[in-house]
Amino acid sequence: MSRPRRPSRRRPAGPPGRHREETSAGGLVVDLTGAPRAALIARYDRDGRLLWSLPKGHVETDETIEEAAVREVEEETGIRGRIIAPLGTVDYWFSADRRRVHKTVHHHLLVAVGGDLSDCDAEVAEVAWVPLDEVAERLAHADEKALVAKVPELLTGAA
Repeated sequence: MSRPRRPSRRRPAGPPGRHREETSAGGLVVDLTGAPRAALIARYDRDGRLLWSLPKGHVETDETIEEAAVREVEEETGIRGRIIAPLGTVDYWFSADRRRVHKTVHHHLLVAVGGDLSDCDAEVAEVAWVPLDEVAERLAHADEKALVAKVPELLTGAA
């Protein structure tokens, strides 16, 4: 005679316990007035390494994702941009303040319409114009590299 099975004590798949959701927006701003180039930002990680990435930040309660993308790109690079296409969405998990955070980042392709390259944002260590064909190799995160791979096709379609 077999014994009845006890319910499993394993937690369901995914992060344990409570978590919070965060939404950010940003993107890649390109300058097409000469040789194509894009503005990237760099921050130091916990190990002191300088990591290059796309500018992004939190969506405020009174703005759309697109408005946040334009604002964050300008705040972090100094360059005003106009959205010409969505690039895609990236989501990931991390821990902060002893809680799990699920972050969704909406990226857009923007064309530069003004401003001056500046690293005056306190969260940004460096900012640089990078030739468009070198952007992917400079980026630290594979998910952002995958988004940038779409840029040549999107620029051709927008022309």
